[in-house]
Amino acid sequence: MDVAAELAAVSAAARACRHCTDLPLGPRPVFRVSTTARLLIMGQAPGTKVHASGVPWDDPSGDRLRDWLGLSRAAFYDVARIAIVPTGLCYPGRLPRGGDAPPRPECAPLWHPRLLPPLTGVRLTLLVGSYAQVAALGPGPMTARVRAFCDHLPTRFPLPHPSWRTLGWASRNPWFAADVLPALRAHVAASLTES
Repeated sequence: MDVAAELAAVSAAARACRHCTDLPLGPRPVFRVSTTARLLIMGQAPGTKVHASGVPWDDPSGDRLRDWLGLSRAAFYDVARIAIVPTGLCYPGRLPRGGDAPPRPECAPLWHPRLLPPLTGVRLTLLVGSYAQVAALGPGPMTARVRAFCDHLPTRFPLPHPSWRTLGWASRNPWFAADVLPALRAHVAASLTES
């Protein structure tokens, strides 16, 4: 089986996944993959708006992420160039004290080893949020990883999650806007440049 056919088969299986039947809104895997993708965005898990639309990052967090990346909505959703695979493919529900629950821990081990290897064209992986960073890099402090983003280049770039909570974090860490965002935009642009 060639890589494109393998990815198509795995994608179909992932979209049909019903492993977590106890999810509050039911299973609805949301991701985008292509063998021609140059950039992989690995986030945490879909929220309620993304669950409803079936479009990854189709919410205010996605607007903020696109601004960080310097990408238009059309460029961001060009599946031929950008793959989007969260740590948890489905909306995990809410925490008792508010906020979304963490991605289901069984999801990444179940699907990442099957979805990610066929993405042979990926040059740069964005690890968006602490759950994505832990899944890819193991335990460690998110802020320290973002500040030391150069340590993970040229293949990975850790980022905070772009939720509204990040606004306060960014104001306490001005180096993020001054140093990280310009480097992020440059590395994203380079990864998407045809060569």
